[in-house]
Amino acid sequence: MKLERLISIIYKLLNNEVLSASMLAEEFQVSPRTIYRDIDVISAAGIPVISYQGNKGGYGIVDGYKMDRSLLGSYDVDYLITVLKSLSTVFEDERAQGTIERLQTIGEEHKHQNLSVDFESYRTEPEALRQLRSGITERKVVRFDYINAQNERTARDMEPLQLHYKYSNWYINGFCRKRQDYREFRLSRMLNLTLTQETFQPHDEMPKEDLTSDNVWRNKVSDVVIKVRKEALAEALDQFHQVDKQFQDDGSMMMRIPVYEPLKARWLWSILLSFSSGAEVVEPLALRVILKERLQNTIKLYEEV
Repeated sequence: MKLERLISIIYKLLNNEVLSASMLAEEFQVSPRTIYRDIDVISAAGIPVISYQGNKGGYGIVDGYKMDRSLLGSYDVDYLITVLKSLSTVFEDERAQGTIERLQTIGEEHKHQNLSVDFESYRTEPEALRQLRSGITERKVVRFDYINAQNERTARDMEPLQLHYKYSNWYINGFCRKRQDYREFRLSRMLNLTLTQETFQPHDEMPKEDLTSDNVWRNKVSDVVIKVRKEALAEALDQFHQVDKQFQDDGSMMMRIPVYEPLKARWLWSILLSFSSGAEVVEPLALRVILKERLQNTIKLYEEV
């Protein structure tokens, strides 16, 4: 885990005069190039790492910057412990647990915990997360069936590279052999996940950022305006908290939600329909038509009831 490695490197630099990149790479079972990137991250965080040249060269931290017990204050340590505890629970990571124990020796004990972080999700099987992480660390191909946004089911073989957590869901980035390109998959849509014994080597060319993607995204974003009645305020705020909101005299709320291609955003339709009569789309008109058709199709399923 990168966070664990960074913390460990910081403590090693604090407790040693000079450490070489090759020594650190061997200990953490990564390449010297990875250590160079780690040192850049540590330096960017404001820690004065200095480089020593020569046969006995390497990296160290400026003597005047070293503290008696820790570079991190108890406030920082407490928050690091909280985040690591949640991650170690999800992944059953013994190494992260070891880091937690080391951090606890320098952090102050508090009777009341003022922060709790939970990375677990009912949408994702914990075992799937562990298999994917094993695929990343051991460079093994994973195989699964995937349901895309168009509800199409396809079989995929992927070389997993990175797990990340966003919007209350886990996602995996990697090289999809079916598409012969890098893709992002949402774990909740993955079925029959298998960690194969086939290993892979990283591709020479990593995905490059599309410099025009931001402009393309902005050009296809439109505002969806909804009127939320009092009985649905809590549900709507849970879904759309960071949007423009304005209370009306009758206690309802107008919400203006920027959405990428709202007439194709099935995820948005599902949320709006889940409010039942508690929310009404004011604009765009075409979205009102779409929701009306979906409601009519749903009613047809229950005509005989």
